[in-house]
Amino acid sequence: MLAKISERRMHVVRWVLIIGWGVLILSLFYDPISSVLTIPNGPWGFLGDPTLDPNRCVQVQGACVDLEPYQIGARIFWGMVVPCGIFIVFVFGHETWRRICPLYFFSQIPRALGLPPRSSIKSFPWLERNHFYLQFGLFFLGLNGRILLVNSIRPVLGTFLVLTLLSSAGVVWFLGGRSWCHYVCPFGMVQTVFTGPRGLLDSQAHVSQPKGVTQSMCRTVDATRQEKSACISCKSLCMDIDSEKSYWEHLQKPGRRLVQYGYLGLVIGYFLFYWLYAGNFDYYFSGVWSHEAAALDNLWKPGFYWFGMAVPIPKLIAAPLTLGGFAIAIFHLCTRLEKRYRGYLKSNSPHLGSEQSQHRLFAICTFLAFNIFFIYGGRPEINSWPLAMQLAFQGMITLASGIWLYRTWERSPDQYLRESVADKLKRQLAKLPAGLLTPLIGGSLDRLSADQIYVLAKTLPHTAQYDRRKLYKGVLQETLEAEQVTSANSLMRLHYLQEQLEITPQQHYDLLAELTAATGVQQAIHPIAPPLPRTVLRQGSGHQRTIMRSDRTP
Repeated sequence: MLAKISERRMHVVRWVLIIGWGVLILSLFYDPISSVLTIPNGPWGFLGDPTLDPNRCVQVQGACVDLEPYQIGARIFWGMVVPCGIFIVFVFGHETWRRICPLYFFSQIPRALGLPPRSSIKSFPWLERNHFYLQFGLFFLGLNGRILLVNSIRPVLGTFLVLTLLSSAGVVWFLGGRSWCHYVCPFGMVQTVFTGPRGLLDSQAHVSQPKGVTQSMCRTVDATRQEKSACISCKSLCMDIDSEKSYWEHLQKPGRRLVQYGYLGLVIGYFLFYWLYAGNFDYYFSGVWSHEAAALDNLWKPGFYWFGMAVPIPKLIAAPLTLGGFAIAIFHLCTRLEKRYRGYLKSNSPHLGSEQSQHRLFAICTFLAFNIFFIYGGRPEINSWPLAMQLAFQGMITLASGIWLYRTWERSPDQYLRESVADKLKRQLAKLPAGLLTPLIGGSLDRLSADQIYVLAKTLPHTAQYDRRKLYKGVLQETLEAEQVTSANSLMRLHYLQEQLEITPQQHYDLLAELTAATGVQQAIHPIAPPLPRTVLRQGSGHQRTIMRSDRTP
């Protein structure tokens, strides 16, 4: 949504946010003021915390929690900042969050100071291949730390945030680019889960102008005040350039299922732990966990309280046991459901490939995780709103997630490629004489859908074969430059367009050879390729998609 806002303006926004973060972190170490805001019936009574009312008892394991007025820094962070971050990623898209994220801003300080990276991600191929495992592990550790100490001990939370900021800058200083965001940041994993093919209001990079600055990609402002790409290719198939392309190509990446299914398990386990620990949900919904005075003393006390009895398992062990157990259970459950659904699709919709079952289970998990989070996340603050506002907010969450699921359900890699190729074909058609197109479309090319663009290209009257070849060559060149196809798989992945324009395999390879000679790029092509059997060329779209999937870009 913020992809088109100038970098200069976003730079100001980031400075405002980083100053706000600085003030918040400082308040976690020193705050002599804000405790007056939580005194019930005090001078700021309308902000007072009702849980501090002496007539109210919030029970933990059968005993009332002893609470006093407290500084509100931790409550603001957990009850407002974190839920806002999740909402922004899901609704406004990763491109919005990446451009305002304080961690991203701080991580680029070494680059702004002109410090060259000490190494690169290419020197750590294991991390490049398996970063999802690292991010999930760090997120798991952070979630446990939050339950045990970070939630309520303000200096610990402040130290955690400072160390995270320093880590982001350190990783980028060592590996360069956006290595922190792509390979280490635990919240980067959360963005992957909640964005899916794209956020609700994300822009669509695959139908943007070629060689433009898309989504949240690195950018700079030149001497003429024009924005230009500052990408240094620190990651192939970068999410910040084209999130949907990255989504489809990383669907089978090691750890991807663990991230999607395991995250849902962690969300369920995290919120249920408060009930398992305290014996009631009032403990969580009251928000007293954000300012408990005895958090450190509770580490070795019973971590579970079931049916009025404490279970003699220390909280230090009970928390990771709960989170890990739910993550493993949901991972195995969703893996089995995906396998069964894959079998169902194979029997009833054979034209859909195996990745479609995985994609749809991912979408369901994202939908559930988002709704479960906002049943609990930020709830101590939301519960203080008037009932009508609470219902309106929950309705908005349900509506937004429902629209996202509906729009995401039918997405597929073939649909993505089809739209991308149609957009490039539209630009080639726009170069034809206006008198040739106007009688057919009666308006602008921009209002035509992808399918209508294909039909237009096929039915253009009296179009010479040379023009068809020229159209195809332009599309082929753009898809190669955008790395949406390679020379090795372009014949299969552009098969539908070849049918519409009546381009033979030999003509395809001839045009590919011309482009290779013109650009000087050495690519593996077949100078003389036998034509595909007509049975393959003329079969239906279901078979075409199967062919395309069997030759995916690595």
